[in-house]
Amino acid sequence: MKNKESVYIKEMSQLIKSLINFCKYELEIIKGEINIYCSTKNLTKILLFLKDNPSLSMECLTDITVVDYPEKASRFLVVYTLLSVSKNYRVKVKVKLADNESIPSVIDIFSVANWCEREIWDLFGISFNGHPDLRRILTDYDFQGHPLRKDFPLTGFTQVRYDNELSRVIVEPVKLDQEYRNFDNLSPWEGMGKYLPGDEKSDQRKND
Repeated sequence: MKNKESVYIKEMSQLIKSLINFCKYELEIIKGEINIYCSTKNLTKILLFLKDNPSLSMECLTDITVVDYPEKASRFLVVYTLLSVSKNYRVKVKVKLADNESIPSVIDIFSVANWCEREIWDLFGISFNGHPDLRRILTDYDFQGHPLRKDFPLTGFTQVRYDNELSRVIVEPVKLDQEYRNFDNLSPWEGMGKYLPGDEKSDQRKND
């Protein structure tokens, strides 16, 4: 069954290569899925072609996600996962972005991208050119920073608490009641001997 699937994926990848010959891109098969790497300039062209071409029929955008590589020059990898319901296969279109670099919105191609792009802007700070309503969707409108970036502090910048004297919720800078401590605890599974603690009690009962 897997051999048939791999042959089918290879055939679809060859078909994509033969049809998309109007711009530069790279195509790889990773873990049984087709991956297309392209630039921001060619993103909308490729997505529109994958969706509208009847031989490909990638009519469904299932997800948009981002991977953060802060140590790389092209820090972000934006991944568009497409599904062909009629032909039963998936394609991932990937775009590499530098920090503070924007990317075109694809709402005109897939309307479902609206909230996905808002979520990415909220959590990663990536701007989508042409988005009609690019604002925060998961955090507060006055939230500082983008919490899914790997350089975002785990504690955040502010904390919320209820003030009894003011009778309202206030927002203030984070204050740690206890300094962070790094516990160097050994794993209970490392250095396990033949006998476990407490085995001696079992031996005593047998002797009794």
